[in-house]
Amino acid sequence: MKTIRPLVPILLGLAAAGLVRGADEAPPPAEANPAAPLHVKFSDPAKPGTVRLKMMWGDVTVVAADIPDVVVESNIKNKHAEEKAPDGLRRLDSEVTYSASEKDNVIRLEFGTDQPGPEAGSAVVTLTVPRQTSVIVSDAFGGKVTVHGVAGDVEVHDMNGEIHLDQLAGAALVETMNGEVHASFTHVPAGKPLSFTSMNGEIDVRVPADTKANVRLRTHNGAIYTDFDDKVLVTKTEASNAPFTHRVKIKTSGGHTETDEEWQQDVHDAVREAVRTGMEAAREAIAAAHEAAQAAREGAAEAQGGAMPAMPAMPPMPAVPAISGGKVVSGTLNGGGPDIQIATMNGTITLRKLQP
Repeated sequence: MKTIRPLVPILLGLAAAGLVRGADEAPPPAEANPAAPLHVKFSDPAKPGTVRLKMMWGDVTVVAADIPDVVVESNIKNKHAEEKAPDGLRRLDSEVTYSASEKDNVIRLEFGTDQPGPEAGSAVVTLTVPRQTSVIVSDAFGGKVTVHGVAGDVEVHDMNGEIHLDQLAGAALVETMNGEVHASFTHVPAGKPLSFTSMNGEIDVRVPADTKANVRLRTHNGAIYTDFDDKVLVTKTEASNAPFTHRVKIKTSGGHTETDEEWQQDVHDAVREAVRTGMEAAREAIAAAHEAAQAAREGAAEAQGGAMPAMPAMPPMPAVPAISGGKVVSGTLNGGGPDIQIATMNGTITLRKLQP
């Protein structure tokens, strides 16, 4: 059930900036895979490793399998792969590439370009990882993120796009500015919290029926649903202006308790300011990347075919503002345990039993 009321100020700001693709808009068609899959080894395959993936635009799929290495498949070329140009020609313009490195059992993958444009928006990445791998994905300006069967911890930061987490068995931290979140867990281990935040989108989380957890659910404009029995999931409902990660308190000033309209306006103002600041920082970083790219091209021209300098760093990802206020449902599931926290500004929240 979808009951999303658009977060108008945020969406208008993002549309005006021209940096975010609509959630329902299909990405540009991907070209054929220009290179063979890349196999990246962990320095200590006997221990669970971590994969950190950073990209500007594009769709990401991570699938767990019984393999020792990480396999990278993409329509984007490996930056260090050898390429034979037709008739011995040498490419002069910039192109979207990715780099891969490994240190201390952490594999880092960075997808980017020195000239952000339509090519960057068509990036498609598929990773096949060992089951116990922890995965961290940062998709700066948008794309669909899918993670399946991973038993390690999963962290996803996305600006605009759906996030699908399927059959996970570790901790999860998910933040998206504008997109739905769907997550299912085959196991919620003790001491492993689950946290989901979307400024504008419904959130649906499924956990095993015998999961023990402390639950905290928050939405401004939407409903909160569950199929757990009221004797299994024992809750109370309250209104609050406390941040998502803090204890609930109703804001007071000089003994005066603010009305719903007052604190909701405070929250919306804070969100608009946070988004504006984040997007300005991103635009400044992109401008700096353009200047660095121009300097690199000029330097390469002077060297008459010398090696191009390293690809400029990608702009930082704007942070998703903390959600305050709204309706808060808190309680215990099967007597309590690890934290399950879910918050959305505009959208429905559903916490339900995972079906066998």
